[in-house]
Amino acid sequence: MTLTLYLLRHGQTEYSLNNAFCGSVDPELTDDGIEMAQGFAAAYQSLEWQAIYASPMRRAIATATPLAEKLGIELELRDGLKEIDYGKWEGKTVATVSSEYHDDYIRWTADPAWYPPTGGELAVAIASRALVVIEEIKQRYSSGNILIVSHKATIRIILCSLLGVDVGRFRFRLGCPVGSVSKVEFGANGPLLHSLSDRTHLSQRLRTLPGT
Repeated sequence: MTLTLYLLRHGQTEYSLNNAFCGSVDPELTDDGIEMAQGFAAAYQSLEWQAIYASPMRRAIATATPLAEKLGIELELRDGLKEIDYGKWEGKTVATVSSEYHDDYIRWTADPAWYPPTGGELAVAIASRALVVIEEIKQRYSSGNILIVSHKATIRIILCSLLGVDVGRFRFRLGCPVGSVSKVEFGANGPLLHSLSDRTHLSQRLRTLPGT
């Protein structure tokens, strides 16, 4: 057997619905977000899971909880899986940030690896803290299925890091809509991406909702 990571983005929040920056702010899931979490649990409960790791943010915990409760598995919460800190952009829409912090926004868009949101966090810093968690998992489990419940930027940065993609391109190389799951298998030749941003566990209505 091989070690397989499932990286699940949390369900919908008011911020994802309205295309607003949501990193260190800590909203609850919307009703649709809760339904997304329940849909994942229903579809994936038959797999044999070794562990469930999650960001300690409320939206991630709420997304991980339905499967954890079905399986009777305690969540492993790790700060390294938190979302990017957007600094002064927190809670603001993309349009507002582009207007009020235009130069910073342009620099961040061009290369978020080395240009942070105003007062926020670099992508390389997220890679460093998140990969500590990935290495912990690899040390603890040589095989089996591990669920990681995290956030849009963090998941894409993890995937870029594992696949050898420049983390400065994370926003333009990989999609990660709410409620989606990506699957990475660690084999003899390193990490292999089996699926990206799969949402087939969600109803057609949930898959077509607006937002990011």
